[in-house]
This record gives sequence, structure tokens and C-alpha cells, in this order.
Amino acid sequence: MNRPLSKTNKQLSPQDVRKYNFTLWKILIGAMVIFALFIVSIGFGLFGELPSFRDIEHPKSNQASEIVTDDGRVLGTYFVQNRSSVSYQEISPNVINALIATEDIRFKEHSGIDFKRTFTIFLYALIGKKQGGSTITQQLALNLFSEEGRQKNFAKRLLQKFQEWVIAVKLERNYTKEEIIVMYLNTVDFGNQAYGIKSAARVYFNTTPDQLSVAQSATLVGILKGITRYSPTRNPDRSLARRNTIMGLMVKAEYLTEQQLEAEQGKPLGLRFSAATVNDGIAPYFRSVLKNDIRKIFEERSILKPDGTPYDLDRDGLRIITTINYDMQVYAEEAQKEYMKTLQQSFTKSWKGRNPFKGKEMQIQQGIKRSDRYKALQLEGKSEAEIAEDFNTPTRLTIFTWKGNLDTLMKPIDSVKYYKMLLRNAMMAMDPQTGYVKAWVGGINFEHFKYDQVRMGTRQVGSTAKPFTYTVAVENGYSPCYTVLNEPVTIEIPGSKPWIPRSGGTVPGYLTLQKGLALSQNYIAAYLMKQVGAPAVATLAKKMGITSEVPAYPSIALGSFDASVYDMVGAYSVFANKGVWTKPTYILRIEDKNGVVIHTEKPIPVPVLDEEVAYVMTRMLRGVITSGTGWRLSSKFGVKAAIGGKTGTTQNNSDGWFMGISPQLVAGVWTGCEDRAFHFTSTAQGDGATTALPIFAGFMKRVYANPKLKISQADFEPPKSKGTIVYDCNQYQQQDQNTELDEKLGF
Repeated sequence: MNRPLSKTNKQLSPQDVRKYNFTLWKILIGAMVIFALFIVSIGFGLFGELPSFRDIEHPKSNQASEIVTDDGRVLGTYFVQNRSSVSYQEISPNVINALIATEDIRFKEHSGIDFKRTFTIFLYALIGKKQGGSTITQQLALNLFSEEGRQKNFAKRLLQKFQEWVIAVKLERNYTKEEIIVMYLNTVDFGNQAYGIKSAARVYFNTTPDQLSVAQSATLVGILKGITRYSPTRNPDRSLARRNTIMGLMVKAEYLTEQQLEAEQGKPLGLRFSAATVNDGIAPYFRSVLKNDIRKIFEERSILKPDGTPYDLDRDGLRIITTINYDMQVYAEEAQKEYMKTLQQSFTKSWKGRNPFKGKEMQIQQGIKRSDRYKALQLEGKSEAEIAEDFNTPTRLTIFTWKGNLDTLMKPIDSVKYYKMLLRNAMMAMDPQTGYVKAWVGGINFEHFKYDQVRMGTRQVGSTAKPFTYTVAVENGYSPCYTVLNEPVTIEIPGSKPWIPRSGGTVPGYLTLQKGLALSQNYIAAYLMKQVGAPAVATLAKKMGITSEVPAYPSIALGSFDASVYDMVGAYSVFANKGVWTKPTYILRIEDKNGVVIHTEKPIPVPVLDEEVAYVMTRMLRGVITSGTGWRLSSKFGVKAAIGGKTGTTQNNSDGWFMGISPQLVAGVWTGCEDRAFHFTSTAQGDGATTALPIFAGFMKRVYANPKLKISQADFEPPKSKGTIVYDCNQYQQQDQNTELDEKLGF
């Protein structure tokens, strides 16, 4: 028996079908209109403010400021995020190709959103497979949101996804594909404090973006999938596999051939990793001093951004062009490390079987109270007794050694003692003609010892001060050939005890002034001080750039005052620069991120000495090297160039100095412990010729071996006009004999 059809099984009439279709279309069109209005509303910022065109052109990302050497190489950066920008022309095509092949194969075709890819992603999601679907333009749009602004909540993240679409379309309408890909590569995070392709190229491969090879480019692009998972430093095997996968995608995209892929896949990662931290890289002491100086310059001279706000060195992408020469800086640091390892061993050995801390309890306590550990314990509210207990309790510590950082178990008080017996060293080199500083080594390890010993630290200068007294004597008509009996000298001081140097007559008999300086005889210097007076010597030292106190007391003839390496190098440059002092300068100019010059430094030459006097002093300083205390420079270390110099050693062998001058380069080296109470046990081990001169020698040998530096080994040029000072001792003796004969004959 046939049953009647139910209403649900009843066939729809054509009229009903049209009605249903019309309703469906209305819903679909309505949804599209609502979606369109939704997107338009997003564009107008009704669902949250979007980055403006200004933000797109000038993202609020932190731009690292670069310190650049005189030959255009990056010395280091100041940053919150180590990010530097480059142009499209400065990026290797290998990077562009690897990025497009991996992240967005239709980048050149779509208008910001790849709907085909989006639909594919949706289908993959239905079958449980996850794939990334954002185009490069969308990823750039996401990068314009701060980390704090990126949503984690699903609904809010979905809204932000639509916001990315709107921004992506805006980007495509207002920028070329090249501009978009450059903005992306300048903002993306590559891990290890490397933001942007320029920083990444430098951190991972020590190169520039335009020099990145296919394999290097694929390695860096591979990091973008996961900066930890595919980090070439943390997970090299995964990074290598990811790199090869990307090169395979480049073959598929026809950016590489199969033959090229086969050749590249077998290569190792080839990292030249250099982490971007303030402690690492070359010239860390210089970079630290420079940063403080720039901040001071900006404040004192009211150098502001166009909007009237102060510049931020860590965020505003400035470019600081310095006078430092990259190669010379490397040579100075190499020379220090090469010799200080050996010198430290010798110093430690010299105290074997003795107690260097006997009678120095006060210095140890001062060291404890200056330590970061003591200050931290004080902030925690610990009592002095609790702090003392802490310093005498074995603790896991990381200490500096010349073989590298050492993790060890030791009492903190023992680490204080260890560091008290650790030799420190500083060196600076400059061009005497321009005043431009070429190398700056402020200490032995910036990670552990932040204090700069080039300019911030001052130490007793010892015999390196003697040329000041000799210069005044030459100004007063004394010839280098003038002879003096090398015997004790007494200088009367009104209202005080007379000054008598305690030592300094190691070579008996009569000596010429030139020989007295060459052999660093204290009695000869004291004799000249008695003739010219302490005020004249102190005044000259000040004119030659010594900024620390130089008391007008006779002992300054022997270097009883303190001065910095920076000041001493500047002072000695007067001899090499024909009597003209130029303040040591290390900034050429500062540019903002758009290349606009906002500050320049122009050293002003100041005449201090007559050219003839300066030349005579260079001859006398040359004598120190050829026949005096600096003889090792030539005979032992093989530096045959025309160099003048002066060694310096202070009381108890606490400080060793060497000052060296040539027509194109002047350098100063200081060596000693942090505290003057700790020193060498003998002058043979602790004099400047042993502790400082070898570092100068190592530096100069490297400099002369590099023809690109164009540092001549030629001698100093004599003045064009013949002067009245006789520095040829044969001629001087002849004149002296003629004078005696004239006197006998009654003329």
C-alpha cells in the first residue's frame, strides 16, 4: 500500500528553488558586505589603531647605532636590539631568492594576500595538517606590531590577522616589491641579538649582506622558521638540514641548478660567529668611553632630533665615524695579549716563595669593598660580619685567566687577592700630524674589568716625564752635547727641606745631555731642573696637554706626578709634529639614520714649541733607542725604523711605561697592577723596557708589515731653516775647542 509523501520528501517547486536561491544569495552578499564593512572599519582603526604610513616608512623598531672605523669597517654597535638597516642594492640576490623560494613563492605576483595559498591552507587544516600561510608582506605587517602588541587570545589573534591583511594591502599599494622585501629583512629577528640581515651577516658570518653566499643565505633564511630550533649555534645539525631544504626549494623555484645544489649541500655551515654584546668584539674600552663622550656632547651642545627630542644612541640608528683604524686596533690588541700572557707568568713566578699580601690588609679590604659582590650583599641588608663570612666561604666563581674564563671553586676573598696580583695594561696610538687616535686598548679584558686605563686612569709616569725638563733646557739654549758631571744634586726649596734625588747616578763621570736622557740618569735630569726651575717645566707639561695636576716641585723632573696614557701620547706627539700640539681626537663625524651630519670634530693645532726645539728632542729620543734604555726595540725585537722613545719606571717598580714616536705614529704603553702596592720584585723585571716596550714593538712590527697602512719607516725631517742649536756633538766639540782657544788668545 502506497503511503502519501511527507512534506519533507515533497519535491520543491521551481518557484521555491528561486526563493531559496535568492535567500542564499542575500545571505552571501550580506555576509560579504558585512565582511567588507568589517575590513573597511579595520582600515579606519575602529577595532584598534593601526600603524600609520609614517610607522610603515619609519618603523618604531630600535635601530642600533654603528661605530665605524676610518676605513669604513664596523667596529661595533650600541643597541637595545642589534638592528641596522641596508638598501636593496646592499643585499645579495642569494638572500632574496632564498627568502622568496621559502616563504612566499608568489611574492612577485600577489598584492599582499595570496588567496590561493590561503585557500590551500584552509584545506590542509581540514585534514589536520598545519602550514604557514602568511606572505612576506603580511609578515612585515606583523613585524610592525610590537611584541607586546601581538595577541595570544584566539579571537583577538584572528582580528589581528585581518589587520595584517589591511596593512599588507596598504603596503603593496604604496611600496614596490623591492622596498617591501628590504623593510622585511631590516626588521626580522635572526636570534643571538641579530636584528635585520645586516646584523645577522656580521654576527654569524662576519661579512656584509651583499657578500652572502648561497649556503650562507639559506642558513640565515632557515633561522626565520624558528630562531632557537634552527639556530646554527645552538642546533647546528638542524640548521644544516634546514639550509639544505631551502636550497632544494631554490632549485624548485629555478633560482639554483641541480649541479649548484649538489656542490653547496656538502659544505659545512662555515660560521664565523661573533655574538653582539658590549663585552665582545674589538675596542670595547674605546666604545664605552666613546658612548659616554657622545652623550655628553649631545647634552652640552643641545644636539636634538628634528622633533626636539634627545637622540638615543641605543635606538636611533646613528652612524659614528671614528678615527680608529681597524687593522691598527687589532694589532694593538694582539700585541697586548701576546706579551701579557708571558709577562704575567714571569710576574707570578717572581713572587714564588714570598707572600705578596704581607702588610697589605688595607688594600685587600679596599678591594673587597669596591667589588660588585660586596655592594650586592650590602643591598641585601647583610651585616659586615655576614659579608665577611660570605667572602671566606668557598663559592663557584668565574675568573679571568689569559687562557680564558675559568669556572672554579674558591673563596671570594681569594679572588680579590688573585685580581690584585693580575697585571693590567693600556695602550693608545695616534697620528701626531692630525691628532687622530688610531688604536685604543683600555685594559686586558672588558668583561671582567670595565675601568678604562687609557683616559680614565692615571698613574705615576716616571722617567717618561724627563723629556719635559730636557725640552725646557733646550729652549734655554742647552745643546744635547752639553756635558754634565753625573753626581747627586741638591735643590733648595724655600720653606721646605731641600730636594735630593735618592738614586740615579749609575754611569759615573761626565755625560752629555743626550747620553743622560738615553740612559735615563736621574742626576742629569735633576741638574737641568735646578737650572730651569720647576714652574717652567710644569707650565710646559700643561701646554703639551697634561690635564692632571703637575705640581711645580723639583721631583717632577723624575716623573713624580700622575698622568693618563691619553695625555702622555698627546704630549709626545708635540715632538713628532714639529712642536705643534693637537688634542687627541677620535670622532670624525656623527650622522643620523638618514645620513644627515649632526656633529663633526675638527682638532685645532696649537703651537707649543719652536720647530727646531722639537726636532732636537726627536734626535735625543732617537738616542734612547739607538744607544740607551730602549735598545731592545731594535736589537731584540727587530724594529729598525727611525723611532724615538722613552722608557719609564716608577717607585718600587709599580708602573712600567714606554712612549714611542715616529713621524706618522705616536704610541704609549703602560703596565702595572690595579693597586700600586703590588709590584715587581726587581727593576730588572719591572722596568718599562721589560713591561711596556715589548708591546709597543709587537704593535709597530705588525703596522710596518702592512703596506696598506702606508706608515713610513723614514726619519724625522729637520727644519728647513738652519737653527742655532748644535746637536751634532762632533761639531759642538769643535766649537767648544775654538771658544777655549779664543779665550786663551784674548779674543
